[in-house]
Amino acid sequence: MKTISILNENDLKEAYELELLCHPIPWSKETFFSNQGERYLNLKITVNNKIVGFCICQQVIDEATLFNIAIHPKYRKQGLAKALLNHLIDELMAMSNTISTLWLEVRESNRPAIDLYHSIGFNQITIRKNYYPTASGDQEDAIIMAYTLAL
Repeated sequence: MKTISILNENDLKEAYELELLCHPIPWSKETFFSNQGERYLNLKITVNNKIVGFCICQQVIDEATLFNIAIHPKYRKQGLAKALLNHLIDELMAMSNTISTLWLEVRESNRPAIDLYHSIGFNQITIRKNYYPTASGDQEDAIIMAYTLAL
């Protein structure tokens, strides 16, 4: 059974293990654990009580930024990331009518994520040149995308 709920302090160790598995250059443990608190809406998606995905979203004034999202490789292509993002959007809209935009940045090479974001309604705003480090020591562009929550 699939469930989406708040990522809480007790989930952080398991979620960080997923971070290490999912990203070519994962966040440090310190960064991951520090992106928590009252300004954040962090969610997890579980299947049969096992965390298979999460998202980290910070809210500041009238904007929210999706900092991180991960789905376990064995659970990809099942609509879980889309369900998680749609739930995040619904929560942001329900929590406050003051948040107008959800922002994110994505590696230019991450075509599956870009396609997912477009399918939900995100629009490409700009490109941030040489933003992401790569495993080979090079730099990769980031695509900045936005989703309008309120008009």
